[in-house]
Amino acid sequence: MRSGKFLIPAIIIIGVTLFQCLFIVQEISQAIVLQFGDPKKIITKAGLNFKLPFIQNVVYLDRRILNLDNAPEEVIAADQKRLIVDAIARFKIVDPLKFYISVGNERVARSRLSTIINSRIRGVLGTQELATLLSTDRTKQMSIIQNDVNNEAKNFGIEIVDVRIKRADLPQANSEAIYKRMQTEREREAKEFRAQGAEIAQKIRSTADKDVTVLLAEANKKSEIMKGEGDGKRNKIFADAFGRDPQFFAFYRAMQAYEKALIGGETSLVLSPDSEFFKFFGKSANPALKKR
Repeated sequence: MRSGKFLIPAIIIIGVTLFQCLFIVQEISQAIVLQFGDPKKIITKAGLNFKLPFIQNVVYLDRRILNLDNAPEEVIAADQKRLIVDAIARFKIVDPLKFYISVGNERVARSRLSTIINSRIRGVLGTQELATLLSTDRTKQMSIIQNDVNNEAKNFGIEIVDVRIKRADLPQANSEAIYKRMQTEREREAKEFRAQGAEIAQKIRSTADKDVTVLLAEANKKSEIMKGEGDGKRNKIFADAFGRDPQFFAFYRAMQAYEKALIGGETSLVLSPDSEFFKFFGKSANPALKKR
């Protein structure tokens, strides 16, 4: 009975001790075994490993390629133009011991790398003009930045895999100025197009007015010619009629004069009774009627 009382605690102690002795390193991790904060062993392969219980502990570091999304940085180009650069970097821990001694953890490492990248971006891109930074030649500048950052990152046990500019924009004030300049340019072009359209429209209207004037003149000319020919034929007919019977022609013309002079019912004429105008009034005065 007495031995059974000590068996269970002994088993528990042994189990806890074995649990403290064993640790597993995953495929995505690498580990540093520390004894009172002093590194004792570096493990870079996955599997089951042993350590001294209670006096040693394990720090795990990532073996994968890690991303660093850098904060946007304002860069002044060689031509004094301002540009907001948003860069992104990818890195991995290649020397766990150096990494742990120099920076300790990923948070500190990211802060140090961000400072270095910003410094190199300002140093390299600041020697180039804005047109170069916005062209395909920007890839060459990023390669220079990556090499410079990598040289410093080696001191932390880090290898820089890639550095790229995710976005490069003009500052808000510059963007607004460019937008206003573009707007002014478009308005100027619109005014030119409207002026050209108005000029073309005026030419078309002038041509149309000219054509209308010519057509009207031709029509009036033809009308006058036809009217003159008609008047000539009419006069010829009247002349022929006058030649055949002058007295009847004089009577006919007098009737026309009466019709025009006495049209309406309120016309008043004050003439002498023996006036030439009344020579055809009355049956006795009409020679043409006397024959009948």
